Amino acid sequence: MKGSDFNRRKFIKGSAATAGLALLAGLPKETLASYEHLPNKTIYTGPEGNIVTNPIAPKIKFGVVGINHSHVNAMVDAVIRGGGEFVSFYAKEPELTGPFARKYPQAKLVASENAVLEDPSIQVVLSSIIPLERAPLGVRVMKHGKDYLVDKPGIITLEQLAEVRKVQKETKRIYNIMYSERFENRGTVKAGELVMAGEIGKVIQTIGIGPHQVNPKTRPDWFWDKKYYGGIICDIGSHQFDQFLYFTGSTEAQVVSSQVGNVNHPNYPQFEDFGDVVVRGNKGMGYVRNDWFTPDGLGSWGDGRLTILGTEGYIEVRKNIDVGLPDHGGNHVYMANNKGVQVIDASKGPLPFGELFVNDVVNRTETAMTQAHCFLATEIALKAQHNAQVIPLKLS
Repeated sequence: MKGSDFNRRKFIKGSAATAGLALLAGLPKETLASYEHLPNKTIYTGPEGNIVTNPIAPKIKFGVVGINHSHVNAMVDAVIRGGGEFVSFYAKEPELTGPFARKYPQAKLVASENAVLEDPSIQVVLSSIIPLERAPLGVRVMKHGKDYLVDKPGIITLEQLAEVRKVQKETKRIYNIMYSERFENRGTVKAGELVMAGEIGKVIQTIGIGPHQVNPKTRPDWFWDKKYYGGIICDIGSHQFDQFLYFTGSTEAQVVSSQVGNVNHPNYPQFEDFGDVVVRGNKGMGYVRNDWFTPDGLGSWGDGRLTILGTEGYIEVRKNIDVGLPDHGGNHVYMANNKGVQVIDASKGPLPFGELFVNDVVNRTETAMTQAHCFLATEIALKAQHNAQVIPLKLS
């Protein structure tokens, strides 16, 4: 198709459902966060003026234990949007607690993990603690009668997975992993709407690409040793397996092949900078590639992409950046089907996960993500990681 036939700047805007979540323009930036409780909603004004509008007043109270990855900020904001009130948090690292406390001054910094777990007013605990510690913490959370929302990777060994599954079955608590590349990416949410509407027919395959920027000077020591983070497929790849299951509708899956390697970081021998996987489900197929080779000049931490092949068309999501467009913004969805070609700007689209998760806590439902899906995505990642062949290639 010639450029004159297809104007890439004519975007189709996101769903009208975004209206209820639109940012309020013209408000001054604030140093501290604040709540404004109105009859039918709560407006949360975060640091630097970021506005999160709750559809209704808070329905649950939650706490945080462990803030070792900045993903915790998006998790907190999502639950606040969904109707959560942030009560308290604990982290053992003073260099992390100061900035976090300034970002969320409504939450009390407490002296111990138990001060959160034993607070009867708290229904949910969030965490982005060091990955090795996430599953054991989740077990303690569930045994305290609370639900758990954890950053990925939420579990890093098959032994941890078995224990988590056992305790979750016994306690009937929610153990959700925040697969943010789907839940917190508006382009991927929009792709889900299109697939569910049948726009590309039945899904045959997903291709998930998860490149990341390594930024060595900003990384803590645990980042470089896979015994703490589980390996590249376990860590980053968990996002792609979640999307593979979601878009194909698969409820069973097996790893066909997987490989990992440290091809260009000899100073960190326990680090993995590349991995890829072929996976087959009972309703579709998938390919996953993860790496730590995003160049500094890109302007984004990673050119993450998702391609969904259907029987009647295909979709590509350019998640964080679109180098082919003048503004280079993310959340662009490309779709080609029997009706034609569209480029959709989903950057103003909704992020429904937070509200769905909070409703699940209140109603004991599984609308945000089923427990079976959550565990299966992790199980595939863990098996792919465990059985991966080691790439002998060394580039340095």
